[in-house]
Amino acid sequence: MRWTCSPDSCDPEAAERLLATVPEWFGLPEANADYIAAASSKETWTVRDEEGTVVGLTLVDRHFPHVAELHLMVVDRAHHGQGVGTAMVRAVEDDARARGVRLLQVKTLGASHRDAGYARTRHFYERVGFLPLEETDLWGEDNPCLFMVKPL
Repeated sequence: MRWTCSPDSCDPEAAERLLATVPEWFGLPEANADYIAAASSKETWTVRDEEGTVVGLTLVDRHFPHVAELHLMVVDRAHHGQGVGTAMVRAVEDDARARGVRLLQVKTLGASHRDAGYARTRHFYERVGFLPLEETDLWGEDNPCLFMVKPL
């Protein structure tokens, strides 16, 4: 199936619904509340199915004119492995390049935390061209934060 990803209006309800489909990645209620609140104001990209239901959502931050960050990227579990995430990354990249952005960033759980789900997440980001940059204790000792970057 080929997915179409586009900029969309803010959609906290879709963010909440999608986060609930993957609790092993997004199982911290406080963090989820922050993501849902962010979905009320941040730049939002969505992938919709044939019925118009949001099956993937990405929130983007633009810290500087030359940098964009994937603040949140979540895909409905029922659509994992079907190209939804890849479509979102490519669409955000294309838009970023058109705006003169030179670097795309994402933060995820670092490899020093032995979580199989996040190993898959890191593998996905590496497969679409992100490189590990630095692992820090930004999120605390128990949740190592890995900064990944992709030159555009």
